[in-house]
Amino acid sequence: MKNTALTRTHEALGAKIVPFAGYNMPVSYEGVNTEHETVRKGVGVFDVSHMGEFLISGPNALALIQKVTSNDAAKLTIGRAQYSCLPNETGGIVDDLIVYRIKEDQYLLVVNASNIDKDWNHISSYNSEYKAEMRNISEGYSLLAIQGPKAVEAMQSLTTVDLSAIKFYHFEVADFAGIEHVIISATGYTGSGGFEIYCKNEDVLQIWDRVFEAGADFGIKPIGLAARDTLRLEMGYCLYGNDISDTTSPFEAGLGWITKFTKDFVNSDALAKEKARGTERKLIAFELDDRGIPRHDYDIVDGQGKKIGVVTSGTMSPMLGKGIGLGYVPSVLSEIGSKIHIQIRKNAVPATVVKLPFYKE
Repeated sequence: MKNTALTRTHEALGAKIVPFAGYNMPVSYEGVNTEHETVRKGVGVFDVSHMGEFLISGPNALALIQKVTSNDAAKLTIGRAQYSCLPNETGGIVDDLIVYRIKEDQYLLVVNASNIDKDWNHISSYNSEYKAEMRNISEGYSLLAIQGPKAVEAMQSLTTVDLSAIKFYHFEVADFAGIEHVIISATGYTGSGGFEIYCKNEDVLQIWDRVFEAGADFGIKPIGLAARDTLRLEMGYCLYGNDISDTTSPFEAGLGWITKFTKDFVNSDALAKEKARGTERKLIAFELDDRGIPRHDYDIVDGQGKKIGVVTSGTMSPMLGKGIGLGYVPSVLSEIGSKIHIQIRKNAVPATVVKLPFYKE
């Protein structure tokens, strides 16, 4: 297992460390519910330095990105970011990612930790035509997610940039916590606002310490990956390997909004046909009507106990106090208000298909 530049810091703080995507990562400090509430109501900091970063540069950088991603990166101006995915050749998804336009001909692609090698090889396989410069800088960079409604106020003293002026999915490259050329991005995986900070490994400890000094009066706390998962699920954000995969199409997963046919991209012809005819199954969000906790891979059944789908993500929502989840069912059963059941051990627990997000502030 690899360590991040902050692993020793997490250990000193008493974090429970677990193997995740090839790294030793903090899964919790005080417990998932406490940490979850800290982010929803205040400000918390995640070390997500296991994520991958690719720099794509040169005159044909955009052309390569347009070919391998589903969203329209031509709409990005310098200082803007975009959620997208990498379609594969067979109707599924290689990974989901964020594309940042850093300079006129330079882009940063941020990919999931467990898919770094797979994504690199996939993008590289198309680059022979475009010959863009590709650099995998994952090993040299750290990523902190400073999330929560108090993040702007708590962090403002660390930079001369007006943090409140950075719009969602926009970013600035600026001094932060005494370090030059830091990416301050108004993005995150929690739905509670805040920033993601990209910096070099050698600078992250100084930034971590300064962040906690600046946030002390705001009740800032370190947050582990367990709360990151419950936070993203309350918003209905997809998790690669659970809700989306090599065998789920963007349209099945409700990601048609990042699939733009204004350009030619990998498998775009087949995906356009799928959009036109509709999909046989869809990813739904559901809430349990009775007590219980849905989990990944639990069966979704009908009123007679017949399996009709599978839960891809599930948890007990800390903010709602009820079981929530995502899963795939036949499209005819995907309408809001539809009644389904989740097989939890011997009990078929009734549930209702609901509109996302589960939690609204």
